[in-house]
Amino acid sequence: MKAKYKYPIEPNIVQIAKLNKLFGCCRYVWNQSLVHCNQLYVYTVKKPSYTDLSKQFITQAKKELTWLKDVADTPLKQCLKDLDQAYQSFFNSCTSKEKGVKVKPPTFKTKKSEQTARFLKYNYKIAEDQIYLTKIGNFKVVGLRELPSIPISVTIIKDNAGCYFAIFVVEIPVKNLLLSNNLIDVDFGV
Repeated sequence: MKAKYKYPIEPNIVQIAKLNKLFGCCRYVWNQSLVHCNQLYVYTVKKPSYTDLSKQFITQAKKELTWLKDVADTPLKQCLKDLDQAYQSFFNSCTSKEKGVKVKPPTFKTKKSEQTARFLKYNYKIAEDQIYLTKIGNFKVVGLRELPSIPISVTIIKDNAGCYFAIFVVEIPVKNLLLSNNLIDVDFGV
């Protein structure tokens, strides 16, 4: 079972500039990929795979747009994976593979919406009350307690109020429940 822990972070002025650049790069990769996928959809061409999008909008784009080289690769790749997942949920919703509320197609990201960037295990380090992010530096994490396990990922968020947060996703083992004659349903997703 996965659990999330959200803590405020205190970036300095230089780190805020680096984070804003990272958020802008993630937004650029997402929006350009979305435009490309929408154009292909108009011509009834199958949506490109994550690998194809990654080659075109990260690898090739870095050759032409040098400012994409200033940020870590992992958040850019993660935003493409998120776009791929958003499309899969939308298509599954349209074909009735998923029951429930119909999922809308992915939309464009703007500066006014919440900004996010996700780092995986090898792109961050946690030490006491600080976290180190690749190509950004050390942040002070306010109120950081010991986590139950090593985080799978860390997502940095800038909300609409301009506050910064770190969300740690950790894997928590589900403990065996005592067996009894009474049956109960437990929803771990709540």
